[in-house]
Amino acid sequence: MDSSVSSVVSRLGAGSGLDMVQLANDLAEVRYASQIQRLETRNERLEAQISSASVLRNQLTQLAGALGDRIRNGDLAPAPIIGAPSVATPSVVPGTSPSGSYDLEVTQLAASQTLALNAYSSGSDLVGEGTLTLRFGAVNGATFSEETAQPAVEIAVAADDTLETLAGKINAADRGVTAYVANGTNGAQLVLKGADGEQNGFVIEAESTAPLPSATTGDLSYLAWDPSSDSGQLRQGAQDALFSLDTIAMRSASNRITDLPEGLTLDLTGTNPGAPTTISFADRSGQISGVMNDFVAALNDITGELQASAAALGGELGNDPGARALKRALSGLSSVVVMPNAGVGEPSTLGDLGLSVNRNGSFALNDERLNETLSANPDGAAAMFTTGLFGVFATIDGLARSMSVAGDPGSLAGSVARYTDQIERNDEKLAKISDQQEVLRERMVKQFAAADRNISQSNSTLSFIRSQIAIWKQPDN
Repeated sequence: MDSSVSSVVSRLGAGSGLDMVQLANDLAEVRYASQIQRLETRNERLEAQISSASVLRNQLTQLAGALGDRIRNGDLAPAPIIGAPSVATPSVVPGTSPSGSYDLEVTQLAASQTLALNAYSSGSDLVGEGTLTLRFGAVNGATFSEETAQPAVEIAVAADDTLETLAGKINAADRGVTAYVANGTNGAQLVLKGADGEQNGFVIEAESTAPLPSATTGDLSYLAWDPSSDSGQLRQGAQDALFSLDTIAMRSASNRITDLPEGLTLDLTGTNPGAPTTISFADRSGQISGVMNDFVAALNDITGELQASAAALGGELGNDPGARALKRALSGLSSVVVMPNAGVGEPSTLGDLGLSVNRNGSFALNDERLNETLSANPDGAAAMFTTGLFGVFATIDGLARSMSVAGDPGSLAGSVARYTDQIERNDEKLAKISDQQEVLRERMVKQFAAADRNISQSNSTLSFIRSQIAIWKQPDN
């Protein structure tokens, strides 16, 4: 018998019940093992590349976020100081960097009109059917000048409305007038308060459905009011805030003033006629020095990660376009003009803030250069730390965003997208190989089973022949 045939017979066990399924599985796995190993190895490297690119991108995003937070809410946030805190609370709009000082004099605070209307015995008293109309405008002494730009408010009053339900209807109209029932020594009174500002004063017209309106309790006309017939119902008149900033007279319907120079905002809380107070801004030179030290340290963390990932030998991103683009951007960071509108002699680059790049690509802080800038132009240096269109934050935030554009093949996010796509294609190939393996396994199981049956039958025939030969060889009795 041929040796190869003998080997097959031996493996198959000559019909002894060998596990044909396991044998088919083993052979199918061996057939595609090298292809599967190659694809899985590629995927492992691609996953490492995705991880490295994602780490770098996240580091940039976190640096931009931390810098923006320090500018908005941290030690770099502009801190206005006022000499008389009882007069106003100053603040600045995020993204601005005000400087200098302002003189503030407040002669009048904005106020809202308050009416305490005629008294009833209780809040459950009926007020009478009809229509209550509120008209808005300026109340000056006994006169009223309607502000036609503000539509009047009409309140339909039913026959079963009480003083309390009427207050609810006025509030539900949501037109800047609030109402409630006050139970005082005079009885129950409907109190109405308008919005701050001179033009937010109001009169009340009452159109009663009674045949003979009597202006007494139970008749809606009892709640009418205008300044010409006021008998003490007006408790506070509506008025604008009057103030001057650097001697320039201004007025506002609100005590919150937002349209001031350089993003300055004021919340007026008191008056100081004849005694102006000063608003100035704290020197942030010390904070800028601290931030620059932290900034350089963060950049070096990113650079260290980049150098390791993009190393020519052994780096996951050794030939990655996104990593190369980031390396170029960081190498020129100190010379980038972050303040394009800076005047002559004003700081405009990160190099002016002391940032420098070493030969190995790492960053260093030139304290001497930074101190020169802070000494010569502290306001210009402070202006570089805003959340506006220009400045240190805008530059780093722009770099982080550019590295996060998945559609740009030259960005880190583009690299992540490309590697992810390659993994998906490899996974499709692995799935196809798995299908091919299964087809091969099923075919081998059928072939081996047939071979096993044939060998079993051959063995039976061989045994029969041998037994016959043995009989033939026996001597005749």
